[in-house]
Amino acid sequence: MREEKERTFAEMMERFEAEHVVKLASQRTYRGFIKRLVDALGPYRLADITPSVVSQYKQGRYREGLKPASLNRELACMKKAFNLAIREWEWCRDNPVSRVAMEREHNQRDRWLLKDEELELTKHCASWLRELVTVALGTGMRMGEILELTWRGVDVARRTVTVFRSKNGERRTIPLNETVLGVLTGKAKVRSVQTDRVFFSKVFTPLESGHVRRAFRLALKKAGVVGFHFHDLRHTFATRLAQQGVDLYTIQRLLGHKSPIMTQRYAHHSPESLRWAVDRLSVTTQSQLASAVLAGAM
Repeated sequence: MREEKERTFAEMMERFEAEHVVKLASQRTYRGFIKRLVDALGPYRLADITPSVVSQYKQGRYREGLKPASLNRELACMKKAFNLAIREWEWCRDNPVSRVAMEREHNQRDRWLLKDEELELTKHCASWLRELVTVALGTGMRMGEILELTWRGVDVARRTVTVFRSKNGERRTIPLNETVLGVLTGKAKVRSVQTDRVFFSKVFTPLESGHVRRAFRLALKKAGVVGFHFHDLRHTFATRLAQQGVDLYTIQRLLGHKSPIMTQRYAHHSPESLRWAVDRLSVTTQSQLASAVLAGAM
């Protein structure tokens, strides 16, 4: 295949970004992956990228201190690009990443915000940041989804928000509780004609995720909350639901997880939601005993 011998890895990733990444809510994250991959493998011809080359890339990233989960995201990005190059563009015949094992992830976070931490944190947030935190805690939306939220996706009458482009490219609708509804109703009263975004800067431009993270870290420091990231607000949403006995399938739907495996991490937070199952055994046993006693008396 001629394209395979002539096209470079950099050309493949450029087309991948132009045709695929632009459709995703997490464009900034993917562009970071692409930059690092191209810096390392850009000049390679597609035919020259073998499983051995991919493995060498892995080892190099490990030496730089990259964690398994982050490395897997980079490999998944490269794997997807090769799949498109094979199936849609006909640029190559083989996906070298598919023959390289993904890393076992040990760095899954299980950090959520305690109620007293939440009180301290919100106390030290600027009003605009407090709104973002409230929405994250009440909907489980990712930062990018909140920052990209437009009034087209807000239905106050139905009490829902719609994420048109989630991380996995799918649309999902999330019901609103009273707290989040209050925030959005307040925002609607000062809605600007200069932008359709729900959350925006003082000069009506989109809020930058980097700016939000810096402000959030400062608020955390002032509040004395340690070992916490903005994305952990999403974990807090799911953990609190599990602790309230909400079933994992419902949590999966609210988070927009495609696989129940991703939601399973919250199972250990909801032992009470499983109690009804074992209590049924007790009820059944007592009913059988009562029937036996009644039968003996007759």
